[in-house]
Amino acid sequence: MNEQEYAGFWVRVGAALIDSILLLIVIAPLMTAIYGMQYWTSPNYFQGFWDVVVNYLLPAIAIIIFWIYRAATPGKMMLKLTIVDAKTGGQPSKGQYIGRYLAYYVSAIPLFLGLIWVGIDKRKQGWHDMLAGTLVLRNNQAVAVNSTPEDE
Repeated sequence: MNEQEYAGFWVRVGAALIDSILLLIVIAPLMTAIYGMQYWTSPNYFQGFWDVVVNYLLPAIAIIIFWIYRAATPGKMMLKLTIVDAKTGGQPSKGQYIGRYLAYYVSAIPLFLGLIWVGIDKRKQGWHDMLAGTLVLRNNQAVAVNSTPEDE
């Protein structure tokens, strides 16, 4: 079994930036096609049903599908990162992926502290990783079965 290397804060920020740019490339034209240019100048935060579908639901579905089939988003794949089950080192379950996505909100609400936590945690886990029981590793390396922080 290879020695694992946890993906740290900055490489994960890089992956998130890549993913955000890719989502923007898809979402911006859709929102313009649906609502016109007034979407970008309107003082209203919420524009209607399609605003929620395109800006929240579709990205959530796309991200979870990438996680299920690739164990990474495009940004993570470009930076050679992968998401694994923290206990087994294998592929997380669909439930873990869905929980991980929902836990992003828990991580972000208190001043993004749960996301910043990646930078200070020994295993580089954000709160969303801890809640879902996942790790993000470099180079698709596997984790020893039943690995815990005390084992390292």
